Amino acid sequence: MKNDQLRKHLVFTDKHERRLRKFKSKLKHCGDRVFVEKNVKVLRYPDNVSIKNGVVIKEGTRICSCNETATVEIGSNTTIGYHTFIFSSESITVGDDCLIAPFVYLVDSDHQIAKGQLINEQPNVTSPISIGDDVWIGTGAKILKGVNIGRGAVIAAGAVVSQDVGPYEIFGGVPAKKIGERK
Repeated sequence: MKNDQLRKHLVFTDKHERRLRKFKSKLKHCGDRVFVEKNVKVLRYPDNVSIKNGVVIKEGTRICSCNETATVEIGSNTTIGYHTFIFSSESITVGDDCLIAPFVYLVDSDHQIAKGQLINEQPNVTSPISIGDDVWIGTGAKILKGVNIGRGAVIAAGAVVSQDVGPYEIFGGVPAKKIGERK
């Protein structure tokens, strides 16, 4: 990435290298030049999580494979912003060269809500999330189960995305809808 201001200024100290070695030992796969800040947690089934080369994971991020078959895959040169939560009950895939801003929430499941049964006793409904290459997800956006986001799309800050987003489309709002296209 020629003009990547963030990566150009990353300093891999001994502390970062130790943190990365510990991080790598838990995951299914962790590529080269991955930068993990402090207080990043991979929860429950870390051996179902794959992270490719050059990924930057900012402080406070939580990545969770919620059960023994759920997977999370993060593509090369993707940046995950501060305090982002990625919770997979089936499958969440993030492409290469994506920018995920702080406080983003990706979750591929929700609870059923049938009347006459306690909410906490009802099963989860899951459907994979797929995010293409070169996608920008703005601060505080929420990507819900079953959503596919096409290559080059932009998700505005605060958007709640519950439907597919085509390549190079710009979505925003609650619920999110198409508000433009990248030119």
